[in-house]
Amino acid sequence: MIPISTPPLSAKLPQRFHHFRTFINRRVKWVRDAFLDTAVSKEKDLKQIFSFKNQIVSSPNKSLPLSALSPLKPQLDLPTTAIKFFQKYPSLFTQFQPCPSLPLHVKLTPEAVCLHKEELEIHGLRTQQDDAVKRLAKFLMLTNARKLPLHIINRFKFDLGLPYNYVTSLLTDYPDYFQVCEIEDRVTNKGTLALELISWRKELAVPEMKRRACNGDLSSLKKGMCMRFSMNFPRGFDLEKRVKNWVEEWQELPYVSAYENAFHLAPSSDLAEKWAVAVLHELLWLLVSKKTERENLFCLGDYLGFGDRFKKALVHHPGIFYVSNKIRTQTVVLREAYRKDFLVEKHPLMGMRHRYIHLMNKSKDRGKRVGVVAFGSKSKRNVNLSNQKIRKEGNKYDLGDEEDSNRLSGSETEDVGSHEAMKMEV
Repeated sequence: MIPISTPPLSAKLPQRFHHFRTFINRRVKWVRDAFLDTAVSKEKDLKQIFSFKNQIVSSPNKSLPLSALSPLKPQLDLPTTAIKFFQKYPSLFTQFQPCPSLPLHVKLTPEAVCLHKEELEIHGLRTQQDDAVKRLAKFLMLTNARKLPLHIINRFKFDLGLPYNYVTSLLTDYPDYFQVCEIEDRVTNKGTLALELISWRKELAVPEMKRRACNGDLSSLKKGMCMRFSMNFPRGFDLEKRVKNWVEEWQELPYVSAYENAFHLAPSSDLAEKWAVAVLHELLWLLVSKKTERENLFCLGDYLGFGDRFKKALVHHPGIFYVSNKIRTQTVVLREAYRKDFLVEKHPLMGMRHRYIHLMNKSKDRGKRVGVVAFGSKSKRNVNLSNQKIRKEGNKYDLGDEEDSNRLSGSETEDVGSHEAMKMEV
């Protein structure tokens, strides 16, 4: 982190900005947001599909024997056995026998192969590579030492939109940005490989909050300015008066940049909480889908030294962050990044992923039966026609279906009082 020669921000603030939170023992009601739940549910099994697909295309023969699937279940975090998982999606995976003397193998369907090639083309675009590198650099700049273990980065690899083999396929083209080094893991106290940002990039150290506040004119911003976080609540949600008053006062606190080292602030102060929220906000904004699993955030927070600050930020600020219980995990969503269940700003990779989702949904129409096929069993013309339909309908899905959104409005205020996220002790 850049050394700060000026006095710490906390030393310049009036005493009222150093007070401790007043509603620490209050419980904030957590109301289900059906639209954001839908945004999360759309991507059920998508991350696992990508992991499975990448395992297949990384193999020399672009296929895997069925006997090799079982060990992949824990590695790919599959919800069921690997064999049952691939059989669930016959539009993406198919089995075949290379020759009578060899066992059955699994490979991608022609439609899935075409999507994979188009995905590689997107990752190969120079504009996309520069975008991915900048987001990864900013991700590392959120840390004090500008470096993170690779196993932590890999937790966010899919959410950051990085290529499957990003270390060899992307980072080698940017030697002035990154280097792989060995560090001591703070959790295991053992040596581990890490990715380091070689030098601080001042031009990138501008959080999304500041960028929007100044409309590109950074000279108009002053250190310690008040910036209010956007807050959105589902219909029917209302903070009780005491909590609402605290939030209003908290919003008037100076904004502490996510790229500033503010660990000098009293950990339980309101200003320290605003900084923790700023870090979470910036982190989620760097992700192509503006959401990630809660455990990913907690793992990163523990490594960075935030302890339970991220947990408290999620509990205290349901107008900024939403925690969904869908798809067998808890997913943290940045509310302001969504309009109903659709992203406000769509990244090219998200359009690509929605086309995979469309192909996954086609599997439901085919049923669970998976036939044994041979290479070349589908004509190139039929594959092209099929993918044209996928592209057309996938783009429509990405742009949003207002009818589907309106259909959800009747249940958008369902209250889930037993939400696990709200049971976290703070």
